[in-house]
Amino acid sequence: MNDPVDVAIIGSGINSLVAAAELALDGKRVCLIERSDRLGGFIHSAERTLPGFIHDTFSSWHPLFVSGGAYAHLGKELHARGLGYCNTTGEVTASVAVDPATGAHRVVIAQRDPAETAATFKVASDQAAYLAMLDDLGSNAGTVFGAFGAELRSFKEVAKIAFGALRRGRLAGTEAFIRDSVMSGRNYVRSRFDGWETDRLWSPWLLHAGLGPDQATGGVMLPVMAMSMHSFGLPVVKGGASRFVAAFESLLKDNGVQIMLGTEAEEILVGAGSVKGVRTSHGVVAADTVLANVSPQALYTQLLRRPPAAAAAAAGKYQNGRGAMQIHLALDKPVEWLDARLNKVPLVHLSNGSDSTGIACAQAEAGLLPAEPTVVVGQQCVLDPSRAPEGKATLWLQLQEVPFSPVGDAAGQLATADGWTDELKQAYLDRVLDRLEPFAPGTRDTVLASDILAPTDLSAANPNAVKGDPYGGSAELFQNLLWRPFPAAAGHQTTVKGLWHIGASTHPGPGLSGGSGHLVAQKLIKKALKPRKR
Repeated sequence: MNDPVDVAIIGSGINSLVAAAELALDGKRVCLIERSDRLGGFIHSAERTLPGFIHDTFSSWHPLFVSGGAYAHLGKELHARGLGYCNTTGEVTASVAVDPATGAHRVVIAQRDPAETAATFKVASDQAAYLAMLDDLGSNAGTVFGAFGAELRSFKEVAKIAFGALRRGRLAGTEAFIRDSVMSGRNYVRSRFDGWETDRLWSPWLLHAGLGPDQATGGVMLPVMAMSMHSFGLPVVKGGASRFVAAFESLLKDNGVQIMLGTEAEEILVGAGSVKGVRTSHGVVAADTVLANVSPQALYTQLLRRPPAAAAAAAGKYQNGRGAMQIHLALDKPVEWLDARLNKVPLVHLSNGSDSTGIACAQAEAGLLPAEPTVVVGQQCVLDPSRAPEGKATLWLQLQEVPFSPVGDAAGQLATADGWTDELKQAYLDRVLDRLEPFAPGTRDTVLASDILAPTDLSAANPNAVKGDPYGGSAELFQNLLWRPFPAAAGHQTTVKGLWHIGASTHPGPGLSGGSGHLVAQKLIKKALKPRKR
């Protein structure tokens, strides 16, 4: 048996790193248990293609982190240990597609300045409507971001948010704001805009929240995404995402956190209704408090040997979202877009907004490979040239509308009977490059090497990505906010005393904010968690 600790944390993704750091800074003895040989979960970078080309293997962009409470609490400590960000003060994101009516290319670009962005919209009324959208969210920011940082099953915390809205004089507009918030992204933009620009810019960004354009709560997440990037840009870690993890690792070690890599958590030990620790492949870690950054399935059907019956049943029916795919390319030169303005944009979506993205989502939900997938084109070298040899570039392509077990191809061209074979991966890469070529001719010829991670590879790399879903489960309203992961286990504090559930499958959901780790750590600190006797 290892020495007892105050807090044992299972998993080392963003929420675990945040919780471990905040608790250790408060003087708690913390043990971090990680099955992999490295920390970070879906935060990693490596030379995945050729020497000198640094690719963010999974996640990459950090606007949610730098705008959140975890960064406010830990940012200074992390920067002192080498964390640096590269960001943009101008172009932040864009979308490009072929106009189905005319065949012409339509490009819309968001600048950091909202007014500069709106000024490019063709319909004059949309320019004012865009700024009004951001103003409406700003007026309700205390309510929205208060909800993201609160336990929504706590009457006290919800009442505090409501009282804040009342004090700000916002109660009269609350019903209209709630109505807009639960709309789908498609209906939200239709209700406010006559032109196409806002839909093309921000509806594809709903995919990054685990949503599609036809799912509820897009009406709040769409303006949240827009406000986040106008306010905080699209920061990437200088030198690659692994340096973010390295800064955390240094902070944890400096504050005495015990890090157990290559260690499988096998059982959460419970006695008399209270947690006693974690049995691992390398012995027992005794602790009166355990934070489990795992999927609901793992927590309630594997780690707890006698779980609450209702929670175990609900976990067995927990719904994961669409699978995702990562493609990394080493390029002989940076992408040269037909519209040269895109050469400076860090992230470009190949999408015509709700229409093409909605169709691709529906095809993936039906188990089909989308015929025209939404392609996320990440150009990190625009912000951080150090990621590739001089004159060359990396490309980070993400696809968030792919099935874990494809049953067919919506285009009727690719054989899927054997699943994600190397042949199918390469064939789908060819389809993705075919999508890119009309907007950036010649890109295919500049590819020096590629690395493809299918949904099955994501699941193998991280057990929390059940069925290749990197967002911890569908973020549709029925298992989001008040009901995440499900009503029988909503809230981070479980029915087992001392056991807390954190991670993307818990409120406030997916993303690199570290929100659930920060929320739970601060609760434990405020509860004056007593350190174990040494």
